Amino acid sequence: MKKIKVLRIINRFNLGGPTYNVTFLSRFMSEEFETLLVGGVPDEYETDSLHIPESYGLHPIIIPELKRAINYKEDKKALKKLREIIREFKPDVVHTHASKAGALGRQAAIKENVPVILHTFHGHVFHSYFGKLKTTFYKTVERRLAKKSTRIICISNKQKEEIGSIHKICPPEKIEVIPLGFDLEKFHANKDENRKNVRAKYQLKENEIAIAIIGRLAPVKDHDFFLNVIENLPKESITKIKVFVVGDGELKSEIEEKTNELNSKFGEKRVIMTSWINNIDEFNAGMDIICLTSKNEGTPVSLIEAQASGTPVISTNVGGVQDIIDEGKTGYIIEKGDLNSYVNKLNEMIQDEKMLENMSQNGWNYVKDKFSYARLCADMEKLYKKLLAE
Repeated sequence: MKKIKVLRIINRFNLGGPTYNVTFLSRFMSEEFETLLVGGVPDEYETDSLHIPESYGLHPIIIPELKRAINYKEDKKALKKLREIIREFKPDVVHTHASKAGALGRQAAIKENVPVILHTFHGHVFHSYFGKLKTTFYKTVERRLAKKSTRIICISNKQKEEIGSIHKICPPEKIEVIPLGFDLEKFHANKDENRKNVRAKYQLKENEIAIAIIGRLAPVKDHDFFLNVIENLPKESITKIKVFVVGDGELKSEIEEKTNELNSKFGEKRVIMTSWINNIDEFNAGMDIICLTSKNEGTPVSLIEAQASGTPVISTNVGGVQDIIDEGKTGYIIEKGDLNSYVNKLNEMIQDEKMLENMSQNGWNYVKDKFSYARLCADMEKLYKKLLAE
């Protein structure tokens, strides 16, 4: 039987949800499909994530010219290479992930007359990233590409509303919602042993509440807001916590300066910067609360992984957050910019041991099927077959 050929193109292999998404879709589709994975390289301040697909036996084609920033000369080279790959591989489906891959990959697929062309928005840059002029430019480009795409895929209902109805990138009826899927079992396994090891490593006392924020040190993640939350906690909460800032990025020096100021104010090292942590499944087990304070998101992977680890979460209400937290049962959602509400709710979690225990027990059951890679692959296979039949 002739296999359905899928060329999957990602912006760049940096740590984050898109790398996991393309890895699972490339590795775990049924035998009816043959997938070729192509991607670019991380930015200067990002950590390479090629170890993720390689750990699942995948060996992606790397296009060094495929980078996040616009560069006419490099983009032209990347487009040429993508067209060559399409001519050689002859895919039935070209599926792009994130903005630059979406722009160049779809252009290449259109020029080479690929039957089905899809693009997944993992997040978007239509607010909180750029000024008005640049944002308008990106919207114009995305609208033109969407017209030539067979379907647009969003990863949450909220994102579909933003892409289709608010920013009007394409008609809502052209959008399919397919939530992300992950290999979550490792977050659920060996939790007790992992917790013991992590807490010993960071010298966490039995009665200390470990709080973490996980993500790129970039403006859109709003670590400044997070550190303001920590600074404004009541004194009785501050003396009970240790805070971990996990990640790296362009704002590292500024965030480091702010954490040093806080530690000086607290009179001891309460806030610790760890850079990136590869074995995040083990690390999560040692945490008691995981936070997110972003201004803009697609579907935050750190919150799904946290709940799979049995770690309660608290987040700003951005992107698809409403679709991944069981409000009041696995965590809390706070309106963006509402410092007082975030402080009060986080303080309540710190002080209420029983609440944290209940949320911890609820997390795994909430995410285990909803965000599994098996569900993701089944949904995507169904869509590919439907569109090819049409």
